[in-house]
Amino acid sequence: METFKASGIYTKQAHVNIPEGLYEEEHGRKGFFGRVSQLYHENPPVNWSNIEGDLKPRNLPTLFDHPDAQDTTISTLENNDCVVSIGTFNKSFELFYRNADFDELYFIHEGLGRLETTYGHLNYKKGDYIIIPRGTTYQFFIDQKTKVLQVESASEFEEPSRGILGPNALYDQTAIETPTAALGSRKDLKEYTVVIKRLGKMTRVTYPFNPLDVKGWKGSVYPSKLSIYDICPVMSHRYHMPPSAHTTYVCNNFVICSFVERPLEDTKHGVLKVPFYHSNIDYDEVLFYHQGNFFSRDNIDAGAMTFHPQGIHHGPHPKAFNSVDNKTHTDEFAVMIDTRYPLKPTKWFSDNENKDYWKSWM
Repeated sequence: METFKASGIYTKQAHVNIPEGLYEEEHGRKGFFGRVSQLYHENPPVNWSNIEGDLKPRNLPTLFDHPDAQDTTISTLENNDCVVSIGTFNKSFELFYRNADFDELYFIHEGLGRLETTYGHLNYKKGDYIIIPRGTTYQFFIDQKTKVLQVESASEFEEPSRGILGPNALYDQTAIETPTAALGSRKDLKEYTVVIKRLGKMTRVTYPFNPLDVKGWKGSVYPSKLSIYDICPVMSHRYHMPPSAHTTYVCNNFVICSFVERPLEDTKHGVLKVPFYHSNIDYDEVLFYHQGNFFSRDNIDAGAMTFHPQGIHHGPHPKAFNSVDNKTHTDEFAVMIDTRYPLKPTKWFSDNENKDYWKSWM
C-alpha cells in the first residue's frame, strides 16, 4: 500500500488546475508504472542555461536517406535488452534472413510490400507493426520504398494487461493479422541462401530449394501485424493520461507505446494538455515521430528520433504552452520506447545527431 503525503502548495488532482505561476513535475519510479509524486516548481525544470557533460536530451534528425541506411538497418541506440535501428529498403531482399539473437519488431514508417516467412505471407503498409519471433526465416518484397524503425529484443514482444479495461480495449484481437500459410514465391534459383545472425555474427546457409517450404502451421508462436491506425487510445477529458496508458508491447526491461490521434483534454476543467515535466529517474525514453503536427516539440519532423536519458528533466518546449489552449485534438502519431536500463548511443548516432537539441528549451 502506498502512503501518500503532501506539503505546501499542491493540486487536488495531478495534472489538473496547476497553481498559477507554478510548473508541475512528475517524479516517478519504474517509468510511468511505479510510485510517483508531483512537485510544483517556481520555474520550468527544463529552463537550463547550460549543460556540461553527456547527460542531455539528444535528437537524431530524419536520416532515412542517409547512404549508410540504404537496403539495411543501422543501429542508433542499444543495451543488453534491445537494439533500436532505422533503415530504408529500396528493393526486395535477395537473400533470406533469420535472427537467432533477437525477436524483431519492424514499424513501417513509409512503404508498401509483402513479408514472406516460414509461416506464410503478410502484406504490409505504412503504420504497421510487424512482429517476427526469433528464429523465423523471412524475406521482404518491396513494392514501394520502405522506411522502417526496427527494434530487436532479447525477450518476446507481449501484449500489455488490460485490467479493468477489458479484452477489447486498445484494439480488438481481430485487428491482429497473422500469416496465411503459403510457400515462398521464388522458385527459379539454383541456390537459396539464408543469412543467420547469431552472437552478432553472420552465417550463410545455402539450400537447393526455397527454405520457405512450410505448407501449414499451428501453435502460439508466429509472426503478427498490427496497424498503429487501429489502436484506440485510452483517454479522459478531465485527466492527462500517462504514457503507460498507451502501452502496445511489453518486453523484459522495456516497453513500446503508441501515441495516436485523439481529442485533447477539456480546457474548462483546467487539465494539462501537453505532456507533464518528468525526470525519467528509472527509465530512458526514446520517441520516434511518425506523422502529424508534433505540437509539444519544436523543429521535429516526421522520421526524427529523440533520446531522453535517465536523470535529466524533459517535457514540452515553451511554444507548446503558448499554443495548446485553443487546440481540441492532436493528429500526431509516434512510437515510444522506454527502457529500464540505460541505452548507449552508437557512434553513428553520435556522428549524425543534432548536437544543439538540448538548447531548444532555453
